[in-house]
Amino acid sequence: MIDRRSFMKLTALGGGAVFASGLLGRAQAAAGKAARLSGYSDFYFVQMSDSHWGYTGPDNPNAEITLKEAVATVNALEIQPDFIIYTGDLTHTTDDPVERRQRLREFQEIVRPLKVRDIHFIPGEHDAGLDGGAAFKEIIGPTHYSFDHKGVHFIAIDNVSQPGSTIGDPQLAWLKADLSRQAKDQPIVVITHRPLFDLVPKWDWATRDGDKAIALLMPYTNVTVFYGHIHQENHHMTGHIAHHSAKSLIFPLPAPGSQDKREALPWDPAMPYKGLGFREVEAENKASEYKIAEYPVVRR
Repeated sequence: MIDRRSFMKLTALGGGAVFASGLLGRAQAAAGKAARLSGYSDFYFVQMSDSHWGYTGPDNPNAEITLKEAVATVNALEIQPDFIIYTGDLTHTTDDPVERRQRLREFQEIVRPLKVRDIHFIPGEHDAGLDGGAAFKEIIGPTHYSFDHKGVHFIAIDNVSQPGSTIGDPQLAWLKADLSRQAKDQPIVVITHRPLFDLVPKWDWATRDGDKAIALLMPYTNVTVFYGHIHQENHHMTGHIAHHSAKSLIFPLPAPGSQDKREALPWDPAMPYKGLGFREVEAENKASEYKIAEYPVVRR
């Protein structure tokens, strides 16, 4: 078991950032904020993403058991997280609305054994792109919302249900109203499926009106975004806002823009879970920082 307190950090101080060996965090560096932050409690959560339940094909011949193995791996963590966030593509796309609902229900049954009962789901385009999120809302829950945990404000943004890879004006208005109730130095974590910035637009690794969401977030000094969709770990800064993507639980995809077409990396039968995994994120109130640790799925 990895010692969570031994991780190296990426620490953002003022307008700059210092990067260290692939393990990341954020820090709020203003002595005047210490009194307000002193009431916060340390906690950690797990991010899971992109299981594509219902997928069948050569990119993962073990697709029927991979998600189950991931659930067992999370349950085996020495210290269970406060909660889990699941950043979309719970299921693999299907044109059949009956099958779509069946896959969502099957997904629910597979993750039901998780020891952690507090799980926050958002959809991916495979879950919600063909019906505007109707099946997801019916079976899983809302596609966008916010909640607070131990002094950190979490905002779930749906950038998959609207046509054309957008968030849409109504949800942007909701986001603006939600943010208006937060102090400018409030620790904020955004969870979403697609990246809010233009990573590789030709691969659909972008949100067409994501710049509008970032503009709303920019006045807030302590914002971190966790997303899925690209099936790999990636880290990006837009000004002082850090964006961290998660590995998938089905198959890895190539590095952003590294080839003409977005195609899954070849499956290796000797290492069936290569490139797959989930992450834990530790929030420490003393510096308002986040430490990220990547975990593989363990074959059992």
